[in-house]
Amino acid sequence: MPKPQIVDVIIPVLNEQNAVGMVIDEIPKNRVRHIIVVDNGSTDDTIEVAKERGAVVLEEAARGYGNACLKGMSHIADLDEPKPDTVVFLDGDHSDFPEFIHALLEPIRVGNADLVIGSRALGKKEKGSMTPQQIFGNWLATYLLRILYKVQYTDLGPFRAVRYESLLAMDMQDKTYGWTVEMQLKAAKMKMQIAEVPVNYRNRIGVSKISGTIKGTLLAGYKIIQTIFRYL
Repeated sequence: MPKPQIVDVIIPVLNEQNAVGMVIDEIPKNRVRHIIVVDNGSTDDTIEVAKERGAVVLEEAARGYGNACLKGMSHIADLDEPKPDTVVFLDGDHSDFPEFIHALLEPIRVGNADLVIGSRALGKKEKGSMTPQQIFGNWLATYLLRILYKVQYTDLGPFRAVRYESLLAMDMQDKTYGWTVEMQLKAAKMKMQIAEVPVNYRNRIGVSKISGTIKGTLLAGYKIIQTIFRYL
C-alpha cells in the first residue's frame, strides 16, 4: 500500500468572520492533517470563528498576503512532527471550493507534478466572481510568463498545491501581492513539474481587499508585473 500523503493547508485571512468557518468546514478532513489559518490583522471575529472550527490559528501583524503565507510555512517548519508531503494554499473568503483539494493533490500523489495550480480559467466561474480587471490581469501576467519564462499557465489562482520540498527549494520571498506569481515563475525557472487542474470559482463573501478597490487593483497589478521582470 502506498504511504498516504501528509497534507497541511494554509489559509491567509483578513476580516473573514462570515466566510472562514464555511471554508474550514468544507475542507476534506480525510485528506488533510493541519488546517492553519493565518490572521493578518482582523478587526472582526475571524480568529474566534477559526478556532471554534478547530483550525490552528496564527497571527501575523505585518500586513501582506505573502507575509501571512510565510508565517504559515514557518509554523510548519517548527512542528515537532513529520513534515508534510504537500502544502495547499487556499483563500478564506469562500470563493474557492475546498472539495477540489482532491484534484489538486492527485498529480503530486502520482509523481506527475511538483506544483499544481487550481485554474479558474479552466473551470466554471459564477457570474461576477472575477472582475474585468482580474481577468485582464491574469491574461497579461500569464502572457508575460509564457513569453519570458516559456511556461504555459492559464491563471494565477491562489488555490494551489505544492510539494513541500519544492516549496522550500523556491525560497519564497514576496511579502505582498507578488506571492503567487513568484511561486509560478520560480517553478518554471527551476524546471519543476507543473500542472493545472480546473477548479470552480464563486462570488466571495464580503469585499475583496485587492480587486474590491481601485488602489488595491493597481498595487496588485504593479507588484505582479514587477515580480515577473525581477526574476528574469
